[in-house]
Amino acid sequence: MSEITLKKVTSKKELKAFVLFPFSLYKDNKYWVPPIIKDEIANFDPKINPVFQNAEAQFFLAYKNNQIVGRVAAIINWFEVNQQQIKKMRFGWFDVIDDLEVSKILIDKVQEIGKEHQLEYMEGPIGFNNLDKTGVLIDGFDHIGTMITWYNHPYYKEHLEQLGFVKEKEYLENKFKFDKVEASYYSRISDIIQKRFQLKPLNFTKTKDILPYVDEMFAVFDKSYSKLSTFVPISKAQIAYFKKKYISFINPEYIQFVLDKDDKIIAFAIVMPSFSEALQKAKGKLFPFGIFHLLQARKHSKDVTFYLIGVDPVYQNKGVHAIIFEEYRKTFLKKGIINCIRTPELEDNEAIRKIWENFNPITHKRRRTYRRNIRY
Repeated sequence: MSEITLKKVTSKKELKAFVLFPFSLYKDNKYWVPPIIKDEIANFDPKINPVFQNAEAQFFLAYKNNQIVGRVAAIINWFEVNQQQIKKMRFGWFDVIDDLEVSKILIDKVQEIGKEHQLEYMEGPIGFNNLDKTGVLIDGFDHIGTMITWYNHPYYKEHLEQLGFVKEKEYLENKFKFDKVEASYYSRISDIIQKRFQLKPLNFTKTKDILPYVDEMFAVFDKSYSKLSTFVPISKAQIAYFKKKYISFINPEYIQFVLDKDDKIIAFAIVMPSFSEALQKAKGKLFPFGIFHLLQARKHSKDVTFYLIGVDPVYQNKGVHAIIFEEYRKTFLKKGIINCIRTPELEDNEAIRKIWENFNPITHKRRRTYRRNIRY
């Protein structure tokens, strides 16, 4: 039996190999959605991504017969460890061939790093914070992925469970048909809620008009998600990075705010056109043709992905989401939107479940993070 060796990524060439490994692992898989290679490499660069101001990561590649057969990122979020006193060793960007020994050598390295820092347990697959991809897919392998989720083969779950990991958190991914949204209901409720609480929607047609509101939007994000077990605050530097990286590429009409009588944001939502098929066509590269496919999707995609939605706790359970959905309903009608897809949501997030309960959603995917105590 060939020996499996592990190598820490220390060069740009090796980091590119780390990013490229899934391209071979999922070659010809019609459900896997590749990242943009350049963006993925930049995401792991401490000089570019401000998440490294409060976190650190080490990247490892497993080799067999001189071929890459697995990868993992070993991550420590120091805010989580030191400020929140959660002694967690994170691991993410976990990809392997169907060989338990490969998974074991990668996980053993993550555990070793956790031991060095006196951490108590490992959890993964997860990224640096709440804005990163999360969870190993356990159901829904025959549905196309999204640009903000990981796809994986069914055996990942088996590998982790055989290595002693147990379920930590479960996430549901749901979708619904836009034509199932009851127009008269949301139009009526939106009017009632606006009058009752002196609220108003804020719509955009230009990206430059959104930018002054982004910091305030993330303040609402912090308030609305702070009670979740997965929550790690987003720093000002990370907000600036998000603003630069994403806001300019999101259709301005797909960003919705709700303001109170003092023009303060009390709720928001970000929707993106589905870029899944465009990213598959781009094959990891923006040029020469990848950017064309993405711009076409931005303009013409009939599917949308609900990326973030947040409501100030003071206004939760008061029907404020009806205002957001009514504004989206009018926008989606003009654009001929067919499918609405939701990003992974914690199965025990009752607040978000109540928001969606009238849409008759179908759960088409499930994913989990797994946990194992660090063995001393």
